[in-house]
Amino acid sequence: MPTVSRLGGLRVVIYPDDHFPAHVHVLGEGEAIFVLNCPDGPPQLHESRGLKAQVLARIERDLPACLKDLCTAWSEIHGLY
Repeated sequence: MPTVSRLGGLRVVIYPDDHFPAHVHVLGEGEAIFVLNCPDGPPQLHESRGLKAQVLARIERDLPACLKDLCTAWSEIHGLY
């Protein structure tokens, strides 16, 4: 599972054998899945397990700054988003 970005102590990964739509898994002391809505966003929380509300709020605040790079990474791994 390639780590494509980091948000503080969290890993942002895209699984090579994953499904559409384009999305990322944000891993820490739990997991959140965000649909990227490439190419223009905004990323949207799809589901989360085990992450505190303030951590999710930080991810939602910081993830849009990485959107272009995350959409590019998705395309490199899976083709078009």
